[in-house]
Amino acid sequence: MDYATKYLGKIVTIKIDRPIGSNHPRHGYSYPVNYGFVPNTKAPDGHEVDAYVLGIDNPLEEFTGECIAVIHRLDDEDDKLILVPTEISFSDAEINQLTLFQEKFFTSKIIRKKR
Repeated sequence: MDYATKYLGKIVTIKIDRPIGSNHPRHGYSYPVNYGFVPNTKAPDGHEVDAYVLGIDNPLEEFTGECIAVIHRLDDEDDKLILVPTEISFSDAEINQLTLFQEKFFTSKIIRKKR
């Protein structure tokens, strides 16, 4: 979890490998949000640290935004960053709703930066 929570409150640039409207390569669902990874990082699953981009409604190739939360999966070792444009915020309920297409398969909790 520490590998993901260290991004909370920071500006992060990611590469988008699954833009809005693209299909998951194995599971067949469509991505309603841009989804990507932090280049040159490593998560416990052996891949780069993953991130959802919320608040942008068009397909992207790259995104730089603020990490407002982390989805910490309790039954999987692949936590997800939540990135947004700096002028936008989302509640936990909104984050859950927007990421449900994929997160419904896992038990998770949303972690935010301590104030």
